[in-house]
Amino acid sequence: MDKPVNENQLDQFKSLIAKLFQCCQARMQYQSEKFGLPEAELRCLILFGQERYLTSKGIAIKMNVVKSRVTKVVQGLVKRGLIHRVPDPKDSRVSLLALTADGQRKIDKINQFIDSIHWEVLSRMAQEQRRTLLQNLDILSASMEAVKELMV
Repeated sequence: MDKPVNENQLDQFKSLIAKLFQCCQARMQYQSEKFGLPEAELRCLILFGQERYLTSKGIAIKMNVVKSRVTKVVQGLVKRGLIHRVPDPKDSRVSLLALTADGQRKIDKINQFIDSIHWEVLSRMAQEQRRTLLQNLDILSASMEAVKELMV
């Protein structure tokens, strides 16, 4: 049977999570500056890498912000010519949001940058360390998702 979590483990875990979070925030700020986009617009644009169309409501849920905030973010991306509105063929009251050609080029550059950063991180480890890291991150992700479900 596993031993219970001790104070040292809890402190180490909290510290490591905080460091990882700070590192991710610093990378996001750097990306924001590098690609000339406010952080919220960058985060929103990245969501389109996985979807052909999004709605304001869907973006609000994925970004965990209120819909009025999404409206401002979307307006910024439309103004920059990175996304455009498309009428929903199923419901004329709804506008779908999609990448423009410029938006697709921008997201491709952003994804190339993110891939290069992740490649750099992984390349600094031995193959066995990468395998172990990825297994443990998978366990961490599953554990965090399980705890998140307890919070609702």
